[in-house]
Amino acid sequence: MASLSELPALRNYSKPFGIRFLEYIKRGKLSYKTHQAIVLIVTFLAYTCYHATRKTTSIVKSALDPQSPDVSLKFPWRMTYLSSPAEKKRFSWVLGDGWAPFNGSDGSALLGELDVAFLAVYALGMYFSGHLGDRMNLRVFLTVGMVGTGLFTSLFGVGYWAKIHSFYYFLIVQMIAGLFQSTGWPSVVAVVGNWFGKKKRGLIMGIWNAHTSVGNIAGSLIASALLSYGWGWSFVVPGLLIAFVGLWVFLFLPVSPESVGADKEEDEMGSPRKIGEGVTEPLLGSDAEIKETAVGFIEAWKIPGVAPFAFCLFFAKLVAYTFLYWLPYYISHTAIEGKYLSSETAGNLSTFFDIGGVLGGILAGHISDHLDARAITAATFMYCAIPALYFYRTYGHISLVMNIALMFICGMFVNGPYALITTAVSADLGTHSSLRGNSKALATVTAIIDGTGSVGAAIGPLLTGYISAKSWSAVFTMLMGAALIAGLLLTRLLVAEVVARISESRSQAGGSQSTSQDEELGV
Repeated sequence: MASLSELPALRNYSKPFGIRFLEYIKRGKLSYKTHQAIVLIVTFLAYTCYHATRKTTSIVKSALDPQSPDVSLKFPWRMTYLSSPAEKKRFSWVLGDGWAPFNGSDGSALLGELDVAFLAVYALGMYFSGHLGDRMNLRVFLTVGMVGTGLFTSLFGVGYWAKIHSFYYFLIVQMIAGLFQSTGWPSVVAVVGNWFGKKKRGLIMGIWNAHTSVGNIAGSLIASALLSYGWGWSFVVPGLLIAFVGLWVFLFLPVSPESVGADKEEDEMGSPRKIGEGVTEPLLGSDAEIKETAVGFIEAWKIPGVAPFAFCLFFAKLVAYTFLYWLPYYISHTAIEGKYLSSETAGNLSTFFDIGGVLGGILAGHISDHLDARAITAATFMYCAIPALYFYRTYGHISLVMNIALMFICGMFVNGPYALITTAVSADLGTHSSLRGNSKALATVTAIIDGTGSVGAAIGPLLTGYISAKSWSAVFTMLMGAALIAGLLLTRLLVAEVVARISESRSQAGGSQSTSQDEELGV
């Protein structure tokens, strides 16, 4: 064990270079709140970049497969130009002159297979990433994940200039990119959970979780803007961006208060209790605290609430990621006011779903904090998503304004519970009382919940790739069913929260009545 005289030197060595540089400029230690601000900003930018790189595939789909023969027959105004079968085939191949092998009749199915390969590896990798995240330096772990994501996202785009038409090349690149992407979420949630207590956690994380929608919007706008220069740029530029931000993460991200010697303030005592964070305890902590071990995978599953929320997220992400990967494609293949929008316009229009998602995440976090009821909030949002999806499918084609309004509402109700479960709920469960103060569970619990959700995220886009070839109405029926199941999975927790609220109200009413009687008796 290091002596107390060696402690400052050790701490200074463990601090990120950027933090030491800021302290050098300030000529003093950074405050606890300054560290919190840095954590929120750096992790926000990091995960914004993760989602920006993830969104590019949905925008480029229409360029890779502008119009397959099957889908081209669904455009009534084009039918007048087709007479014989030979002419049909020739004409639709001109319209579908995208990028082999995705511009054939099975183009949408192949694109769906890319999505499921990416998300399947992402989901599997999530479990391992959570396990490693609780045992490694999260700053280094996150940096490696971001640089790796940038490299393989760029390699997908390199296929444009290298004239690569092998489906297996794109498949392998997407799978490896999914593996690196899985490092992001457990890491950023664990870091934020280390710095923020449960008080107002839902609201703070609801606002912070806007990075998901901001990343989707940024990815859509960047990819759409670069599409006209060649679809390869739509991958390379976001790839370079996430690698660059990854270097900033390495320079500036303080993983936990004790890693930078930050003194914990009184209003933060509700957050996970780390080594040396107690007000009356020495900064170095005891040997027992240092030997605190990370929570095992099976043990984390047994934490009350983890399984219900994990399976709820399975269906919630099935809905959310179907929109993430297929909404621009759906818009460009659906007549709005009798007209079909270009791929670039459809990509830009799809951002309104994510804008609604920002509001939904903030509302869900604020409401759950106010009610102190995560399950009630998440289930209510999922139930409200069902009519929202129905109205968007039924009336979204009437006008552009109607489409945008209904898309915004869908984003609010779909992304609200998704944001709440993956942030505040994961952080709450990762610091559950059953862990008896053990703080090394945040990344593992986060990975279990989001990893299970990511399996649903993989299945949704895959099914959509096949079902959409026959009927988009069937796709929306699948999404409404998934939203219903997601809400039902929280029934037990919802009932428990309602009973707790009723009991709390009765006890408060009883206390008020007793006080009133005492006052009347002059006690």
